Amino acid sequence: MPQIASSARSGLPVRVLVADRTQLTGRLIAGALRRDRRLTVTDTTTSAVFDEAAAFQPDIVILSESLEGIAGKGFDVLEQLKTIVPNARTVMMLDTAERRLVVEAFRRGARGLVCRNEPLKMLTKCVKRVHGGGLWVSDDQVEALLEALMGEPTTPLVNSKGAKLLSKREEQVVRCLVEGRTNSAIAHELKISENTVKNYLYRVFNKLGVSSRVEVLLYASTQKTQRDNRIR
Repeated sequence: MPQIASSARSGLPVRVLVADRTQLTGRLIAGALRRDRRLTVTDTTTSAVFDEAAAFQPDIVILSESLEGIAGKGFDVLEQLKTIVPNARTVMMLDTAERRLVVEAFRRGARGLVCRNEPLKMLTKCVKRVHGGGLWVSDDQVEALLEALMGEPTTPLVNSKGAKLLSKREEQVVRCLVEGRTNSAIAHELKISENTVKNYLYRVFNKLGVSSRVEVLLYASTQKTQRDNRIR
């Protein structure tokens, strides 16, 4: 699975909280992760996940999309966990790589996705990548995000207070990114040089606090979800 480069973090053990669809499978996943001594792992039931998260203060939460036999319940739990452990990064575990689920997971704020049929050693790598500040995302998942964003009205990127973060030209560059265009194609569309495109991208990354084109897509996707929720 392709991965986005991440920054190194402290050498302290990574605290991982596992909330799977059943208590048995959660224990099995936690047991497999504990083989890596750089991880401190605990598992929990759906009913206790909020109390456990508050007490444990995990760095990473591994959360099943399906909980207690209810499809999509994991997404709702993820939303609530943001208020309890706002600094924790979430890895969603999906039963299938259905595009609808992939897009929803990233829109809700997941930083990585794993499918249940993948080897558990991949989950360990995913945890370390996400903890280091990177993303665990495949080319197919990026394509799914692009398809979900393309053709939709561009949502201005704003901060928590609703203030616009980007200039008009920077928003145009982001719109081109969402359309899947290369730097060369963006330069041609906006009638600027490729070097100028790179400068705009640097400013966009800096303002959004991201380090890659994919993270810009995730930022835009997450903000669209927030906007849609406000409309409802």
